[in-house]
Amino acid sequence: MEIKILGTGCKKCQSLEELVKEVVKETKTEAVVIKVTDIQAIAQAGIMLTPGLMINGIVKSTGKVPTKADLVKLITESASK
Repeated sequence: MEIKILGTGCKKCQSLEELVKEVVKETKTEAVVIKVTDIQAIAQAGIMLTPGLMINGIVKSTGKVPTKADLVKLITESASK
């Protein structure tokens, strides 16, 4: 599984990255977490508000940090597909 955190490094982007890594570890999900900070790459992904969260190439969240429970659901659902 590939999880991308898209953002320029703001506080919300850092929070999302930390939370995603925590959830991946706790759920024992095999995933590569990638931080994307390039503005053009973020725009090409269709993210207009950061932070953005992509799982396996699909945008799952933009402009906010999802709750831990939401992240667990998103990551575990994506892992089972």
